[in-house]
Amino acid sequence: MPLRLSPKVLLIDPVRMLPSLLLPLVGVLFVGGFSAHSYGWAALGVGGTVVFAIIRWATFSYEILGDRLETKRSLISRSVRTIPLERIRGVDVSTPPLHRLLGLTVLKIDTGASGGDEEAELDGITPEEAERLKSVLLRRAPRPEAQVSEVAVPQERVIIGVPRKWLLYGPLSGAYLLTPFALAGGAVGLVFQWGDDLGLDQDTAWSAGEWIWDHPYLLVAVAVLLVLAMPFVGGLMYAVFNWDFKLKHRDGYLVAERGLINRRSVSLESARVRGYEIVDGLAERWAGVVRAWAIVTGLGDSETRGQLLPDVPRTVAYQVTAEAIGSSQAELRRHPHVARNRRLFRAVFPWAVLAVASAAGIWATGMILWWVLLVVALLLAGVGIPLGLDRYRSLGHGYDGVRVAVRSGSLRRSHAVIERRAVVGWRLRQTWFQRRAGVLTLIAGVGAGKGGYSAIDVSVAQGAAFPAEVTPEWLAPFLASHGTPPAS
Repeated sequence: MPLRLSPKVLLIDPVRMLPSLLLPLVGVLFVGGFSAHSYGWAALGVGGTVVFAIIRWATFSYEILGDRLETKRSLISRSVRTIPLERIRGVDVSTPPLHRLLGLTVLKIDTGASGGDEEAELDGITPEEAERLKSVLLRRAPRPEAQVSEVAVPQERVIIGVPRKWLLYGPLSGAYLLTPFALAGGAVGLVFQWGDDLGLDQDTAWSAGEWIWDHPYLLVAVAVLLVLAMPFVGGLMYAVFNWDFKLKHRDGYLVAERGLINRRSVSLESARVRGYEIVDGLAERWAGVVRAWAIVTGLGDSETRGQLLPDVPRTVAYQVTAEAIGSSQAELRRHPHVARNRRLFRAVFPWAVLAVASAAGIWATGMILWWVLLVVALLLAGVGIPLGLDRYRSLGHGYDGVRVAVRSGSLRRSHAVIERRAVVGWRLRQTWFQRRAGVLTLIAGVGAGKGGYSAIDVSVAQGAAFPAEVTPEWLAPFLASHGTPPAS
């Protein structure tokens, strides 16, 4: 029979609508001069929001019918969405703060057919109902309706529980370090958005800008404070998102659970996992820690939903990925020395050009600004040398008979390991500069993850031999047509 969301969700919907109603309500009160009539209109608006929430709750239902899930909404026109269970690629369960207070959860269903958006969402069900639905939705075999409520408890095994002391690695992750600047930018945006309602007109903003321009040391002080706050605020946000991170194997699925304020559980079907990607930055590499993502077919929002591990020690990451997905025994092969020269050239040449231009400016004008640019350019050119060498050392590709591995990058180094069966094609790409240098980029086309993983600046011989080694059967018809026996 059709089921409804928990009635407790009626306590959440009006609260979530308040931000969008705040400005109109304040405007009504100001226009009405805070009279009894203005309060009446404001109360009517709040009451209308509550009534709308009740109607939305009363007109929504969901039901599992054999091999499909149906959600129905009949507000003005009747809308029915049908999702075959065999298309479901993942089920996410999260508990935002308000839901946690009321003992509710949000269940999102992903079929891999809608990009980064979920296919369906049940916002406001009990944790017990979420677990029941999760067990049913992630089963491929259709079950009779009479047995839906009697689903056996799936077996679960914890692969790793990330210790809380490892959350101290959070400030090494570059994305979280920018949190203070993002918060400051958001605050400025809110001021511009609500400026008129707060009595801040254009003239006031212009006057404030002129005052700040006359006191530049304040901008410098704010910038310094934001920089000093980067490791603390970034580390705090990292801990909030990755608190009590657990990776489990449950009934044929990899389940990643994390979060302090909003607890989230993401299920990835093991049969659709085609490999993994291990990523680190310069600071993470110096500390010996990495992050890991699963490479999964048909997964929307893979950058968030595919995360297997936050920052953990490198040895732990390889142990976990080997246990959860499979180990790679491939020894990465070096790329030709011309690839090193290209890395050095690209890291140094732009700053060398700036240094030459600055020297010309000094000779022509003698301005102090050119001296500053010259010093900065020379420093960056000097830093570019070890950076270019590190980028070359990071290049590599390999094959162990089961999995293909490619690695590249320095500021963000990525080591992707993909199952051979996931490779659906090869692409050779060669720019004009690569053609003159005698190298090319070999891309393994994969029907999962990013869709392709590149071995950058391999030699022409490597670019021809590596696909023949990994997928020799693809070349056999061409070799046979020329009278050459296929490779064994």
